[in-house]
Amino acid sequence: MEPSTNEPLSFLDRYAYAIKAMIILIMILVLLIPTTMIQSIIWERRDRQQEATKEVSSRWGNEQNITGPVLAIPYKLAESGGTSYAYLLPENLKINGELLPEKLKRGIFNVAVYTAKLQLSGTFTRDALSKLNISSSAFDWEHASLLIGISDLRGIDNQVQMMWNGKPYLFNPGVVNSDLFSSGIQTPVALNPSDTGALSGNFTVDLGIKGSGRISFSPVGKTTTVGINSSWTNPSFDEAFPPKTRRVDDKGFAATWQVQHLNRNYPQSWTGSQFNIHSADFGIKLFMPAESYQQSMRAVKYAILIIGLTFFIFYFIELSQRRALHPLQYALIGLALCIFYTLLISISEQINFIMAYIIASVLTIGLIIAYTAAAFKSSRIAAAIGATLVLLYGFIYVIISAEDQALLMGSLGLFIILALMMYFSTTIKWDKLGQKNITTNE
Repeated sequence: MEPSTNEPLSFLDRYAYAIKAMIILIMILVLLIPTTMIQSIIWERRDRQQEATKEVSSRWGNEQNITGPVLAIPYKLAESGGTSYAYLLPENLKINGELLPEKLKRGIFNVAVYTAKLQLSGTFTRDALSKLNISSSAFDWEHASLLIGISDLRGIDNQVQMMWNGKPYLFNPGVVNSDLFSSGIQTPVALNPSDTGALSGNFTVDLGIKGSGRISFSPVGKTTTVGINSSWTNPSFDEAFPPKTRRVDDKGFAATWQVQHLNRNYPQSWTGSQFNIHSADFGIKLFMPAESYQQSMRAVKYAILIIGLTFFIFYFIELSQRRALHPLQYALIGLALCIFYTLLISISEQINFIMAYIIASVLTIGLIIAYTAAAFKSSRIAAAIGATLVLLYGFIYVIISAEDQALLMGSLGLFIILALMMYFSTTIKWDKLGQKNITTNE
């Protein structure tokens, strides 16, 4: 037997690992195609959820906006002799009520709906009318109407009645015109033009209304005070004014608002359609905490990170252990990593997102561990791969859960991962990778 000799290497032998690295990079880019398709699936499922929400809302009641009450007083135009309307807002407005929430199912989707029991009370004064420069004799006091804007009349749950200075008035559907809002209810109120004090004074309205997703209010009072409580544990206060006080716990929430007329961009009285009465609306959204599609979309955005790091781990194992994987085996591992996202989407539609993430991760990591053990014929390497993937998937979950610190945590995590990869790359004898010792026997 002769001693080992170094045989001249061909180009492919000398640069085999470099060629393998290029193939892996190409495969990573190719595997972005199925991740793009998965994003399309998420959009499609989200659209179906929105369709289900619209279908349930169309039967129960859409998002509701309550505006008013507002006094509409017709008057004669001096120039043309025609008729227009002057609108007077209340001096003060108090809205107190309770939201009774429910979850309705449409297929696999949940839709948050509610029944609101509200009481609106307050007073009117004629002081603001003097700023319109309209003669008192031009007003048609006997045909004044009190209007309440309601965005979806199908949700009205009772015969709405108002007590006006101790007298009952019943509301009818419709509004006098579309200057303020296009949908609402009205009742005629007879005003006394000789009363220089309160403009027929006080009102109280009991309103029961059904809606879905959100309820909001317009601060039409010179001082508007709103107090709402509910057993819903995940409210979102996300419109023009945050609550002055709030309490949110496992029993529900209670919130109060106080808005002054100086906080909005319209006065206490005007004529025609000069101002947008909805410009300062505020309210409550019944937030559905299981926003699985949004979180799944955020997870898919990190697919290139998971696939790329997993492939590089296998590649470093090849270099350090001199154990080769076929490109087809890389492709199978990459597909397993992609299937994780379809598992995540489908399971999160049935249970909460964190449990779906755990189940999809366990299934995917378990499959890769089993395949690695068979491919490398080493349970030790398979266990190391599994532990690394557990840390990686845990890191990704922390990123997608921490919305405010996601960028910071992601940047620090990527820096640490890159540092570890650079460290392990220094343990590989790159100049020896192209050498091939051949032993001949006689």
